[in-house]
Amino acid sequence: MNEIARHLRRRRPAVFLLALAALAAGSVTAQPAVYPAKPIRLVVPFTPGGSTDILARAIGQELTRAWGQSVIVDNVPGAGGAIGADKVAKAPADGYTLLMGHIGTLAVNPSLYPKLPYNPLKDFAPVAGVARVPNVLVVHPSVPAKDVRELVALAKAKPGQLNYGSGGNGSAANLATEYFKLQTGVSMVHIPYKGTAPAVTDLIGGQIQVLFTGAPAVIGHVRSGQLRALAVSSPKRLDALPELPTVSESGYKDFEADQWYGVVAPAGTPREVISKLNTQINTALNAPELKARLSSEGAVAMPGTPEAFGQLMAREITRWKPVITSGRVKAD
Repeated sequence: MNEIARHLRRRRPAVFLLALAALAAGSVTAQPAVYPAKPIRLVVPFTPGGSTDILARAIGQELTRAWGQSVIVDNVPGAGGAIGADKVAKAPADGYTLLMGHIGTLAVNPSLYPKLPYNPLKDFAPVAGVARVPNVLVVHPSVPAKDVRELVALAKAKPGQLNYGSGGNGSAANLATEYFKLQTGVSMVHIPYKGTAPAVTDLIGGQIQVLFTGAPAVIGHVRSGQLRALAVSSPKRLDALPELPTVSESGYKDFEADQWYGVVAPAGTPREVISKLNTQINTALNAPELKARLSSEGAVAMPGTPEAFGQLMAREITRWKPVITSGRVKAD
């Protein structure tokens, strides 16, 4: 018995050292991989080719280049962006599923859809703003209005006789024009289309008279003379159309009705992951090449902190609710 006890005492240091080694090995394997350790899925809640898709691919390309991990753009359209947004809201909060959201999915939908399956402020963690896309107020050349004041006077003289188009009920163009009507007191008839492109086509053809939509969709037609631009919705003039006044400059002070876009992640995503994504997206947006690319399309880069983007979302939800209510805007 004494021999056995002496043997165990001699063995104890060795056993202790082995146990320490095992614990150390376990702690090494338990360390999380450096983010990103695998491809990232960036969900676009609309069909390919639109502004949301274009911006997502531009940002995805920059992140892929910086990190060496693929950013896969996944188009999940439907219900005004709600289907794709809901998928991201319910995805694992690990930074590998993100949403390229915009004013519709993150600010308008809560007032537009009574049974929206996600809450933008509770179910998402803001990551970074990406860009503002000012809306440009354009008319068919046959409309006898050379500026905003003349358009307002014409609409008041002929209430309900001017038609305005949009990409659909509840679209950004629909809301921008309803906001314009609310601020100016004019009456125009809404003609919803299934997308912005057919609305632009009919405006060029003279089937409708007015369109208030994102600059990229109309800027080429303004430059060619097919459409007449009256004003831009942003607080400042567009670099791409420097001669075009803002609506605010045209007599309607503090008018602002820009579209905007930004990246969000599922709520609960680790702060360090959010911070890394925010830093890299801001770096991309501050790069001269991407800035110039956005500017040429009538977009304005919108770098900033996650907190600033979250505050924008909250303000916009509050701002657009009365516009939707007063304009009796219904989703398609």
